[in-house]
Amino acid sequence: MWKVLLATAILTALAACEAPSVKSRPGDGTVIIQMSRIGADKVQYRHLDSVNAVRQSRGLGSLILNASLIRAAQSHASDMSAQNRPWHFGSDGSSPLDRLFSVGYKGELVGENVSETFEDDFNTLDVWMNIPLSASVILDPEAMQMGIAWHQDTNGKIWWVQLIAK
Repeated sequence: MWKVLLATAILTALAACEAPSVKSRPGDGTVIIQMSRIGADKVQYRHLDSVNAVRQSRGLGSLILNASLIRAAQSHASDMSAQNRPWHFGSDGSSPLDRLFSVGYKGELVGENVSETFEDDFNTLDVWMNIPLSASVILDPEAMQMGIAWHQDTNGKIWWVQLIAK
């Protein structure tokens, strides 16, 4: 059921947003999604709508975007790219809690989802929903706020960070 709602949210969001530029790399057929062609706020709201559709299908309340969570997610996405690995620790040893503290967030962290991919936010959310720990963060009944950000390398690789808090 949640996949139908997610698909509906995706189609609705796509109708409202400029589509990402998609290029194929000559020779190897690798598809590169050019996320920079879409405004960050459009991707963030599109992702929020998709997350909320999944949550609502489970009878859970909607999340709202939080600027501090977005800043923390953005800094970590860039840092994961610099480290060339998707994980929850910064190059300075910082944890998700440390990053929330550094941006002045006063709420309580529910969890952080990260990804290294060539896929857009829709496909990334689908992957997270199929990983029990990641899905439990997205579907936490006490969650109220979200931050989503990414960093895209010149080769097209996208480093996603989603922070969910209460």
